Amino acid sequence: WMILAGLLGMSTKFVECALGVKYRKTNPDGSVSGGPMYYLSKGLAKRGNPALGRTLAVLFSVCAVGGALGGGNMFQANQAFKQVVGVTGGDMSFFVDKGWLFGLIMAIIVGVVIIGGIKSIAKVTEKVVPLMAVVYVGAALVIILFNLNHVGDAFAAIFNGAFTGEGVAGGVIGAMIQGFKRAAFSNEAGVGSAAIAHSAVKTNEHMSEGFVSLLEPFIDTVVICTMTALVIIITGQLHAGQELTGVALTSAAFGSAISWFPYVLAIAVILFAFSTMISWSYYGLKAWTYLFGESLRAEMIFKVIFCVFVVIGASMNLGPVIDFSDAMIFAMALINIIGLYRLVPEIKTDMNDYLARLQSGAIVRHKA
Repeated sequence: WMILAGLLGMSTKFVECALGVKYRKTNPDGSVSGGPMYYLSKGLAKRGNPALGRTLAVLFSVCAVGGALGGGNMFQANQAFKQVVGVTGGDMSFFVDKGWLFGLIMAIIVGVVIIGGIKSIAKVTEKVVPLMAVVYVGAALVIILFNLNHVGDAFAAIFNGAFTGEGVAGGVIGAMIQGFKRAAFSNEAGVGSAAIAHSAVKTNEHMSEGFVSLLEPFIDTVVICTMTALVIIITGQLHAGQELTGVALTSAAFGSAISWFPYVLAIAVILFAFSTMISWSYYGLKAWTYLFGESLRAEMIFKVIFCVFVVIGASMNLGPVIDFSDAMIFAMALINIIGLYRLVPEIKTDMNDYLARLQSGAIVRHKA
């Protein structure tokens, strides 16, 4: 169901990112603010529903702040903490009962970037994260290639679980819901958060950004998440590690095939968590300033709250963190998709116009 959600998510990502660029706002200082808040309010007003647009924009902003503090913050801190505990001794680890300490360290590092404006750490992360992604995908490919004879059985297990709901409360419906939730969490398609980031690109053609965004759900969910699932099943951790969840299960799967990989994964998870926190702090900040205005005081209040929630996330159990994250992201998606359905005829017209201009040569193709 994650694979199906990833493929369907390509269309929603296309529409929301194109709309994000089309209806973005340029601030007096030259910075850009965009995302569902703006295309819901402006786009629906253009279609004769200004009250509905303003209402949905405000509701989305509230949920986006919650999503930034939940899935984009607490969940990331929690997963990074669990992985660090796992590679430093498990139940015997120094950090095992010191989630607050790990969270405080992460909060200080995040705060240095988003409050202190020190971009050097973020720049280092930009360089290292792609490298860690390549290492992760490479390790997954090695495990899959060395177990090619089990790949067929692994896919059979995936499809069997999808249509029988084995191990998932609620049977097939439960498996479907779980798959779609995890897919939305991984690629953000339909959630609206990605549209906030894509709005900041330097382009005058909003449809070109829609086409660029198409690849994201495919690579993230259809390719990488499927590879992770295959590794978990091939290594026998699907049932052997039933008490494990999240990154701990992934780490156990990779570790059973490559003994030293959990240490690499721990570094990768911390870097991924950090980069995700920086991204979601931006999403949450844009939603916050939409509600309370583009002032330095409003921005600082949100940034401090964001750092506090890093500590809270690392100190909590995973279950409540996931429940809160899912609730916020579901609410964001529900509000966003209502707007997308109302605005999709506009994007269809824009797409036909863009393709016609591209075909006629009015838009110059850029060769790589």
